[in-house]
Amino acid sequence: MDQSTLNFLSFPGKIHLINTDQELESVAGALLEVKEFGFDTETRPAFKKGEVYQVALLQLANDADAFIVRLNRVRNFEIFKTIFENAEVLKVGVAIHDDLKQLQKRFQFTPKNFIELQSVAKARGLQNMGLKGMTEEVLNATITKGPKTTNWEAAELTARQVLYAATDAWIGLKLYKKLTP
Repeated sequence: MDQSTLNFLSFPGKIHLINTDQELESVAGALLEVKEFGFDTETRPAFKKGEVYQVALLQLANDADAFIVRLNRVRNFEIFKTIFENAEVLKVGVAIHDDLKQLQKRFQFTPKNFIELQSVAKARGLQNMGLKGMTEEVLNATITKGPKTTNWEAAELTARQVLYAATDAWIGLKLYKKLTP
């Protein structure tokens, strides 16, 4: 596929960057109203043998809102436990097994109604199992993967990092909706 002819997609809604428990509390009502989310996490990349970092960012998004949560700055995880354990709320992402495992190191929850997009893609006979490849194959568009290996624990996230994080969560839900009409 010729990438030069593909449109770039990026999250079109409102991004809520959450740095504190107070900021989380201010969007709690909005978070709890959502019945379907694209789901993703970001972890600071390790470049040295033996170097390991905790998951730094949790992203939950739908068409209207993306909630980007800086996990190293938030202490109250109850709202996420409520969402993650709610079987009525759909959570869709790619390669989510490791994301869930890493999140469970931060706080305990029993995941319910998480959908692995790669399983849906395989069932539909897709060739690509990565988010970017699926976007190209299913939506005839592309997303940037540039900021993937940036420092997600930086004192300040760049606008590019925040948009990338929102897009990565949102596109999973968008793909799911397209693949499961």
